[in-house]
Parts: sequence; structure tokens; C-alpha cells
Amino acid sequence: RRPVALDEKLVSEFLEGKTVLVTGAGGSIGSELARQVAGFRPARILLVERSEFALFEIEQDLKRRLRTFNDVPVEAIVADVGDVPRMAQILALHRPSVVFHAAAHKHVPMMEANPGEAIKNNVGGTRNVADLADRFGVSRFVLVSTDKAVKPSSIMGASKRVAELVIQDLARRKGTRFLAVRFGNVMDSAGSVIPTFREQIAGGGPVTVTHPDMKRYFMTIPEAARLVLQAGALGRGGEILVLEMGEQVKILDVATALIKLTGLKPF
Repeated sequence: RRPVALDEKLVSEFLEGKTVLVTGAGGSIGSELARQVAGFRPARILLVERSEFALFEIEQDLKRRLRTFNDVPVEAIVADVGDVPRMAQILALHRPSVVFHAAAHKHVPMMEANPGEAIKNNVGGTRNVADLADRFGVSRFVLVSTDKAVKPSSIMGASKRVAELVIQDLARRKGTRFLAVRFGNVMDSAGSVIPTFREQIAGGGPVTVTHPDMKRYFMTIPEAARLVLQAGALGRGGEILVLEMGEQVKILDVATALIKLTGLKPF
């Protein structure tokens, strides 16, 4: 399919002059969300992240970009979404209008081995931030979800599905507009299959594929972030919004293409 186009006027009306908080701001999606939000002249961007190094990187990147484009204040905040007093302190102090909740554990095999942590972060963390968002007058709360939440077959997918249900329940009972956005595999995101294949190829192989018939939808990191922004602008509350992802691609074909791009031959 063709790349997703962003309705810039709609998103500008949604974000301009607002204080915007991004959780998981050091991650692949969270950091790209912050970069794109910066282009719509918000009043302030709050970067919430528990990894000190990842937070430092996105803070420095944003400050470089903002010197070129817009003079938008950026606050780098070390915090864990599981820490309710800390998150309450942040929302009480800054009173954001919009929250993009990208903080999550997303590595499927690792979460199979650590199911309690998946539930604690993906479900509990979502509930914590969403409850606080309503308490402190956030206008709109957007949960970053995944197509793995559809009839989930993994702990990670199941935890994200429960997070969606939490959001939909709150949307029926609270004043904040809560919604979720699902998308498929995000190419080159941390922990995704393409960086893994690159490392395996650089190491001389083997390149491992779970099953030769496994298929997934793919999109780029900027596309995923644009989808989240547009969904936030469009959502009325309670929706789970899904991008038309086009055709699925065989993971085996992706691995084969990457091997060939390095000048090697698969066997």
C-alpha cells in the first residue's frame, strides 16, 4: 500500500498550544511521536521515560531539532509508569492536555518468560496513567497498542488487549477521551525482527525465522507515529483505531531480501 498521509491541519488544531506528555519517550515509537509533536508548535513537551540513557538521547535530539524549527520547551522526566505517586506528581505539576501512552514491554518471547512483568507494565502501568489522566483533567489519552492484541496468542498480546479493555471501560465512565491505536510490525523498531536479522547476518548467521509461513503487516516508524497523532485528533473516546495495513508479508521473504541486500546468498 501507499504510505500514510497525515492530515496536518487536523493534527495542528489538536496539538498547537497544548502541553503534551509522552510516556515511553525513549522508545522507538515514543521518541518518534515526540519528534513529530514538536513540529506542531505545542506549548510544552513532557518526555517520561525510566531509562536514563534513552531519555537523554531523545532530549538532546529534540533540543537540536527545536533550535532549527520551533522554540518549544522540553522537559525530560525520569519516571516509571508503575510508580503512582511519581506519575501523580508529574501530572499535578504540568497538567498536560494530551497524553500519548507508549510505555510498554513489547518483546514477545521475553514476555512469555516474564509474564508478571508484562501484566505489571502493560496493564497496570496503563491503568495507573489513565486514572491519573482523568484525575488531573487530561483532555485526550491515546494508548499505543498492537495488532498482536487481536485474538492474542502471546502474553504480550494478551496484556495489550487487557490494556485496551481498561481504556474502553474508562472511556464509558470518565471525562477524558480515551482511545487506542493498533498497528502491525514497525520496521527497525527496537527489538523487532529486522534489527535482529541484521545482527544475525553481520555475525555470519544463521538467520532464524519462527516458521516459513509466518506473515506480518509492516509499516515504518514515522508512519506509526503519524497514525497515533491522527488517531488522537480524530478519536471521540472509546475507539480502537486500526490502520489499513495493506497486504501481509512473509517473514521468510523479509529475511531473504535482507541477506541479498548485504551481497550474500541465502541457502
